[in-house]
Amino acid sequence: MAFALKQLSTKTEVDSVIRSTFDKVLVLRFGRSTDMACMQVDDILEKAQDKISRMADVYTVEVEKVPIYAHYFDISFIPATIFFFNAQHIKVDYGTPDHTKFIGPFKKTQDFIDLVEVILRGALHGKVMVSSPIDPRDVPKYDLVYKNI
Repeated sequence: MAFALKQLSTKTEVDSVIRSTFDKVLVLRFGRSTDMACMQVDDILEKAQDKISRMADVYTVEVEKVPIYAHYFDISFIPATIFFFNAQHIKVDYGTPDHTKFIGPFKKTQDFIDLVEVILRGALHGKVMVSSPIDPRDVPKYDLVYKNI
């Protein structure tokens, strides 16, 4: 379903997009295009793309094609959506143990739009961490498992 979304397939492409996106939120969806949950997220991202085009750029990244970022961001569950602003990784408090990424599908397109807006407003004020506007009941719950610690 990610035909209308821009895709990044190499580390160089991801690095370039992170460094060259200014004054907009950069949204990277890490996952697999064949995964049902990723298809659901991609559908929401596509629907929201026109509405957030002045606030954000959205890309999809296949985890198998860019394993260095999958390892760096500790992407063990997919889909994982990560946000940047002016090459700065923006963290969001979703009420989960991990503030670095949103794991799982968004319930509604409006949840995603609201999240991008909150991230943009916070980032424009110099914040590197913002509070999620998404209802905690709509945030997927999971447990972090630390390996080899």
